[in-house]
Amino acid sequence: EIPHFPVSTVEFHKGELIYGQLAGKKVIAMHGRFHYYEGYSLQEVVFPVRVMKLMGIRTLLVSNACGTMNMDFRKGSLMMLTDHINMLGDNPLIGPNYDELGTRFPDMSEPYSKELNDKMRQIAGEQGITLHEGVYVAFPGPMLETRAEYRYLRNIGADVVGMSTVPEAIAAKHMGLPCAAVSVITDECDPDNLAVADIKDILKTAAVAENDLIVLFEKLVRKI
Repeated sequence: EIPHFPVSTVEFHKGELIYGQLAGKKVIAMHGRFHYYEGYSLQEVVFPVRVMKLMGIRTLLVSNACGTMNMDFRKGSLMMLTDHINMLGDNPLIGPNYDELGTRFPDMSEPYSKELNDKMRQIAGEQGITLHEGVYVAFPGPMLETRAEYRYLRNIGADVVGMSTVPEAIAAKHMGLPCAAVSVITDECDPDNLAVADIKDILKTAAVAENDLIVLFEKLVRKI
């Protein structure tokens, strides 16, 4: 119903834009996001981020589900993104640059705000939440990765893999919008001991970790 917005086609992404208050702050929340694998361009994928910035948001908080190649991490826990690797083969800044949104060549040395990450680290310690830190790699999907791909991703320095977040982080950086992102680890992707992925189990694991994520983001909103 929102002009020019894509429509989410993923079953468990409701495609709602919610406006309200959290911890006394005005917030806009997306109940569901758009993915490259749905057939949208990355410009369409990040369109909501552009709109929210123009509506006046000052901070972008992103969450996602992921698989981990780091065997020190366990499913059901959270990982704070400190950096990312873009393996989508595309990015949302390709094409004409709109100077009113940001510079042609944005610096990406700190895609995720150190200040926000420091706050999340402190909150996790205070609340007893297990919060890993690491590098997220974005793959196009929708198929999951092969054993060889998991091994390769681990070797190039990635801790977890997913199908989102990186385009939104790039768009946020382009617009000078501080961004923080947290991954919910829903499956363990050891290439030498790889089990068949079960979507029902992934959703169940995500639901268990959801409470920690809610506490983390709610406390973070209070601090910003």
